[in-house]
Amino acid sequence: MALEEPEVSAGLVAAERALAKAVRTRMVQPAAAADVETLALRQALHGLDGPARTVVKAVAGRLAAARRPVTVAGPAAQLLAADRYGRARTVVATAETALGAAEPATVLIDLDGLGPWWARLLARPDRAVIGALPDDPGSRPLALQIGAALAGPTGDDRTFWVTDAAASDAAIVAVLAGEGLIATPAARAGGLKLFMLTGYVQPHDARLKAPAVATLGRLSGVIGHAPVL
Repeated sequence: MALEEPEVSAGLVAAERALAKAVRTRMVQPAAAADVETLALRQALHGLDGPARTVVKAVAGRLAAARRPVTVAGPAAQLLAADRYGRARTVVATAETALGAAEPATVLIDLDGLGPWWARLLARPDRAVIGALPDDPGSRPLALQIGAALAGPTGDDRTFWVTDAAASDAAIVAVLAGEGLIATPAARAGGLKLFMLTGYVQPHDARLKAPAVATLGRLSGVIGHAPVL
C-alpha cells in the first residue's frame, strides 16, 4: 500500500511560524524586573479564556527559564515548576539551600512540609517573596517564589504576612479585618503563622502597626508580595 504524504494546511503553517516569530521576539527583549514582566504578561493575558491563559503563562515561564536557572525545594514546587518553567531545573533538599541560590535564579519553595522557613525572611532583607504558584485568582498558593528584593505593586497582588500570634486563625482574621485588611491563612509551622493579605500592603503600613494588631504577638511582618494572574 502506497504511503501518501499528509497535507498540511497553509493556515497551520502560518500559525506555527507566527508562534516561532513571537518566541524569537520575546527572547531578545532585555531582562526586566519581576513586577514589570508581570504587568506586560497581564496585558497579554487580557481577554483570553482559561486554557489559553494557561498556555501563555507556561510559554512565558519557559522563556524566563531559558534566561535564568530555576531552583526548587519541595514536591509541590517541583510539580509547579515543571508546569510553568519546564523540566530544566535544579532540585535541592532544603529551603535553606534554595534560599542560598545565587541571583538571578528563579527560586520556588514549598509552603508546607519544610518548616517555617518563610518566617526567616523577616531577618533576611536580601530575600523576599516576589511570586506564588498557583497564581490564578482564588487558588491557594502551594509554593512561594523568592527574589532579592520586594516586588512593586502590579494592581492585583497578595501580601504575605508572618505572625507568632497564639490566637486562632479566625481571631487574627477578625483583628485584621477591623483594620480594613482582608486576610486568609496560608501556612503554619513551629508556632508561626503565615497569612495572605488582599492587595499590596507595604511593610510599614499603619494598619499593621495598630494597637490591636500589635497585641497579637511579639514577632510579625510583611515578607513580600505576589501578583495574581
